Amino acid sequence: MARTYLDHASTTPPRPEALAALGHWAALPPGDPGRIHEEGRTVRDALETARTQVADLLGVVARQVVFTSGGTEAINAAVWGATRAAPGAPVLCAAVEHSAVRDASARAAPTEKIGVDGEGRLDVEALRERLQDPALPRPALVHCQWGNHEVGTLQPVHEVVGLCRDAGVVVHVDAAAACGHVPTDLGALEADLVSVSAHKLGGVPGAGALVVRRGSRFEPLLVGGEQERGRRAGLEPIPALLAFGGAAAVLAAEGHQTMGTEAATARRQIAAVLDAALRVEGVEVVGPSRAEHRLPYLACLGVHGMEAESLLIGLDRAGVAVHSGSACSSESIEPSPVLEAMGADPSHSLRVSVGWTTTDEDCAAFADAFTRVVRDLALLRG
Repeated sequence: MARTYLDHASTTPPRPEALAALGHWAALPPGDPGRIHEEGRTVRDALETARTQVADLLGVVARQVVFTSGGTEAINAAVWGATRAAPGAPVLCAAVEHSAVRDASARAAPTEKIGVDGEGRLDVEALRERLQDPALPRPALVHCQWGNHEVGTLQPVHEVVGLCRDAGVVVHVDAAAACGHVPTDLGALEADLVSVSAHKLGGVPGAGALVVRRGSRFEPLLVGGEQERGRRAGLEPIPALLAFGGAAAVLAAEGHQTMGTEAATARRQIAAVLDAALRVEGVEVVGPSRAEHRLPYLACLGVHGMEAESLLIGLDRAGVAVHSGSACSSESIEPSPVLEAMGADPSHSLRVSVGWTTTDEDCAAFADAFTRVVRDLALLRG
């Protein structure tokens, strides 16, 4: 049976350009890019080409890009550096942030919640009041994701960064879900720290980056070497980083034309998915209802009266892979704090996400399978 993969927000297949970069790595001589011999210099040239490719996609200079093993490491490095610079100061973080952001922050410092509305959007005015309150301690760090990984909400990231800059507070932006899917001109944003991930945009697992604003200094999370200009110790994961560069290059080519084309296709495909799903009784959109307020490639559905686990199993048996925020569908024993913060029920939610390999036939297959599975489960419930 042919499979339909609609869980690209978790991870998307590597692009041909990323795989070609892996082949380029395999043809390189063995060499540590930190060494001055010819083998080391050859590998260094390839690594710096990848750094420039990633920087071009993000709108920054190459020296701002600190390569990591993935988005999770980049997030932990951002939290570590910011909190070490202001010991004991609180971190401001919304419940809709990724678990890597929330958990890294809770381990490093006292945390304060930033409120969100029913669509998962940060309460900017509440944040403004908190930053301007002289009776409260100045935060060590404020987090603001660019786009939400479960419901797709695009956050007012430029406004939040502006507030933090005015208040002299370090701000970290988790752009893993957004990078490669919507324009992310980090040079214009001027956030202090931005984390990105390779496998979310068509690279391979094991690569990411922390983008550091020019002039910023932070204590590295990983120590024991002077790699990445002393900002991240350890031999860089060369194969995955070259693949990261290959994927970034195709997305940034010709004025980000590929990214724009893919985003338009994704919006059309998600619209088709929603059109079909919302014809089924008891189904609604969770999060922003307007497409321009969401990441282009994902949407979250609430299905009243249906347990997410049953829906996921039914769809999987029908050959369709999607995701849910329910505890039973993930590695966590707790339901999604993102959906709970929005007032939504994680136990009745499905996330559908398309990617660069998704076809219109995939979307039609989901629509057919979803309708049949919901109907069959309704019959079983009597």
